[in-house]
Amino acid sequence: MTTGGWITMIVSVGFVTSLLTWCIYKVMTTSGEAEKMHGFEFETPDEKEEHRDRRPTNHQP
Repeated sequence: MTTGGWITMIVSVGFVTSLLTWCIYKVMTTSGEAEKMHGFEFETPDEKEEHRDRRPTNHQP
């Protein structure tokens, strides 16, 4: 491999390794993020139908 190839490979591998290290560090050291996390309730069409079927009806006898 040429010198340029070695330099490109070393820079690429070094960048990816440092990015991975930084991401792991951020995940492990950032506290209190669980309170800031917002999720969403994913509901498939069949679950929606199931919930619609379970709703009580207010029919007067």
